[in-house]
Amino acid sequence: MFTTWLRTLRSFRRLSPDTLVVKSFGPEVRRNNNVCPAVLTAWRLGGTRDVNTSCTLCAKVRGSQKKSDISEKKLTRHFIDHRRVRLVAGSGGKGASSFHSEPRKEFGGPDGGNGGDGGSIIIKADRFVKSLAKVVPVYKGEDGQRGSSKNCYGKNGNPTYIRVPLGTVVKEQGNSVVDLSEHGQEYLAVFGGAGGKGNRFFLSNENRAPMTATPGTEGQERVLQFELRTMAHAGLVGFPNAGKSSLLRAISNARPAVAAYPFTTLNPHVGIVQYRDHEQVAVADIPGIIRGAHLNRGLGISFLRHIERCRCLLFVLDLSSPEPWTQLQHLCYELDQYEAGLSQRPQAIIANKMDLPEAKEKLKTLKSLVTQRVIPVSALTGQNTEELILHLRELYDGNIQEEGDSTRW
Repeated sequence: MFTTWLRTLRSFRRLSPDTLVVKSFGPEVRRNNNVCPAVLTAWRLGGTRDVNTSCTLCAKVRGSQKKSDISEKKLTRHFIDHRRVRLVAGSGGKGASSFHSEPRKEFGGPDGGNGGDGGSIIIKADRFVKSLAKVVPVYKGEDGQRGSSKNCYGKNGNPTYIRVPLGTVVKEQGNSVVDLSEHGQEYLAVFGGAGGKGNRFFLSNENRAPMTATPGTEGQERVLQFELRTMAHAGLVGFPNAGKSSLLRAISNARPAVAAYPFTTLNPHVGIVQYRDHEQVAVADIPGIIRGAHLNRGLGISFLRHIERCRCLLFVLDLSSPEPWTQLQHLCYELDQYEAGLSQRPQAIIANKMDLPEAKEKLKTLKSLVTQRVIPVSALTGQNTEELILHLRELYDGNIQEEGDSTRW
């Protein structure tokens, strides 16, 4: 060992400084010459003890730390509003078959304990969960442990909780089972299997030495559908390119994608409008509705159901269209065809794009043809958005007075 180390030391002494650097830093130094000159000089002088390697040539090049905005396409991947889930509860543990035996007590009798029960699966509503993205297709409950000797029972399987957002409707074969609309509300979806019986359970006067032990039963199994209906105080309803996303950006903290082409919004966005008294009102940007939406055309029924959970409706009309008042008729027709009386909820009409020169004449015609309150705004410039925010609070307070604080939105 000492001889080998001495030969290595002598061989390094015979090397030139440049060759020693190459052996230390690797052969890429010879090809690319990518080592700092200060380090090379220090190696040639006999070491790098007093060399600072934090210079710009030695330091690692770091890119920009600024995070880019998430695109609408990526947001669509994260927002899931329906899931098909297979639930399998845990099975019960087996019962044990054993007999007690100790010195001076040879025939102690049966002492096999029962098996533990399988874990159930519970669906729980959680207000901090916003999407069904984390819900997996298959859930398997925890199995119960088997019994053992000395009358020891097996441990029960722990229950499995599936946390879903508020407003999740659980369906089975198309029929609604439960509507989870309150925080902390639970629904026991599948029951765990019962544990098996040990031979101690079968002890009787007629059978003093039972050998029988039963296995645990299988857990319950079901296939359920989860559907999320966005719960919001108000919903922005309108045709594509009416300016719903721009309006939501102007009055709330939401930042949906905005572009000059139809169907920019592919999934609902919910923004929070905050008031000085710390009250918060949620406004949902419902993707664009087209004619025949109740027949599942366009984005169709998959997004019409989100309007069901909105207490009041804000119809956004595009004043750049030739006859914007006809949009209101078509929107009400589509909502009533999907659910009777849906268009009769507390509502207001928002005449958007008031910054255009021809908007004033169309606004006069619109007010003469409708009986609802018309609020002219411009989402681009922010014109008259304060009136919209105040009227939204009036609708919110009026609904609270009707339903009471116990059934607050």
